[in-house]
Amino acid sequence: MPIKIPNGLPAGKTLAEENIFVMNETRAVSQDIRPLQILLLNLMPTKIDTETQLSRLLGNTPLQVELTLARTRSHESKNTPEEHMLAFYKDFDDVAASNFDGMVITGAPVEHLPFEEVDYWDELCRIMEWSKTHVHSTFHICWGAQAGLYYHFGVQKRTLPEKLFGVFEHTLDYRQSILFRGFDDVFMAPHSRHTTVDRADLERVPELRILASSKEAGVYAVSTKNGRQIFITGHSEYDAQTLNREYIRDLTAGKPISVPKNYFPNDDPTRDPVVSWRAHANLLYSNWLNYFVYQTTPFNLDELR
Repeated sequence: MPIKIPNGLPAGKTLAEENIFVMNETRAVSQDIRPLQILLLNLMPTKIDTETQLSRLLGNTPLQVELTLARTRSHESKNTPEEHMLAFYKDFDDVAASNFDGMVITGAPVEHLPFEEVDYWDELCRIMEWSKTHVHSTFHICWGAQAGLYYHFGVQKRTLPEKLFGVFEHTLDYRQSILFRGFDDVFMAPHSRHTTVDRADLERVPELRILASSKEAGVYAVSTKNGRQIFITGHSEYDAQTLNREYIRDLTAGKPISVPKNYFPNDDPTRDPVVSWRAHANLLYSNWLNYFVYQTTPFNLDELR
């Protein structure tokens, strides 16, 4: 089934070229189908890339998804044209009266700041509180996961001695988790972050369950026991070139950066990277949409309140 995206969104052309079934608003209104309503709170600076990456994963399932893009009003994007933001994004206040089957909160490049010093922190807290009564299941990514764990459960992030950067092996801690149904015993996922959450801090919170982790990258997936909140510390949505773009960006800026691990053949950045996480990324989002959203969300979203 298709993903319904706003008319003219750049992701539409990219996904159509990849044979992912995309439906624009004009065609969707002619169908009598109750699609899953998914809100994407996009905090990433490269918003168009992130829209495309997440639309690719959310659209590659048998379920029909209608995607709404949202931003925080208290932060102005410096890397995405304002005309794009005005054309395709809603401020949170524009959607606050609505209910959603699912929501994705992305990462953001603000790890060096204490949470309370992020310029949109108060607004994000209001959104995360709102999600508890207006969203059936919320999927938090990277810094978004750290922010959610801190706001909802008081779990503080920890600074790493150097940037965790590359693609790492992961295994399941909780094999009964349907979020990871169909996964191999070992699976790969990208990470790109300067901070982490400590396993011991998470284990002290009875409402949380650690689902998967990595010997090198630490805890990867955490969820509340009812699945209403899911926290993923990596970036399974990344496409083939994302880590390469970040590597070149940091090199150009003169920042200390190592070659991303397990990404280029023989760690040689002159060679094309090898994607080792795509299948599991698709399965992760498919499982979330199916088991944590579609099969348990009320048909009438007003019943969430």
